[in-house]
Amino acid sequence: MVYLYIMKKRRCTDKKREQARIFVENRLSYFNKIYNFEINRVAIKNTSTRWGSCSSKKNLNFNYKIIYLKPELADYLIVHELCHLGQLNHSKKFWELVAKTIPNYKEINHKIKKTPINLV
Repeated sequence: MVYLYIMKKRRCTDKKREQARIFVENRLSYFNKIYNFEINRVAIKNTSTRWGSCSSKKNLNFNYKIIYLKPELADYLIVHELCHLGQLNHSKKFWELVAKTIPNYKEINHKIKKTPINLV
């Protein structure tokens, strides 16, 4: 019985990850028409402490729970990680990149910090 529950839960998560992958890749494509950054790989994960991350190898990672966020929060997260491909820090230049497409990024950043990752 426990095995069946784990399998059902796994399938549900796999389905949600695929939904998140489609959503994230579509939004990345939309925003990257403005930035034109090179993306190596996009991964959808089930992390417990982060909504997203970017590596120096140009890999972008997103939590699958991004699909449960309000569109403005999800877009902010996607743009935030995308802009790390141009500036792998939180410098003034980084925030200027973010502001190109998310002019109210300060307000949204404040909201995302108050949004728990354990939504589901």
